[in-house]
Amino acid sequence: MSVNLSIKNVPDHLIQQLRQRAKKHHRSLQGELMAIIEQSLESETVMTPLEALKKIQQTGLKTPAESTEMIRELRSGR
Repeated sequence: MSVNLSIKNVPDHLIQQLRQRAKKHHRSLQGELMAIIEQSLESETVMTPLEALKKIQQTGLKTPAESTEMIRELRSGR
């Protein structure tokens, strides 16, 4: 069973961005909104603390100071 949804009082700048995005993807506004909702719900993942720790360890960082240094190097390389 489908349900109709309504979004009220959307700021003009968001409507303009949505129109541009819909045009880029060759969709109607409603089609673009549906695609955004579907993408958001499909990509939603919840990590356990152990999974988060594993991802952090994969970066090779061991201390907060190392991450700070990495960020500084990336910024200076621009």
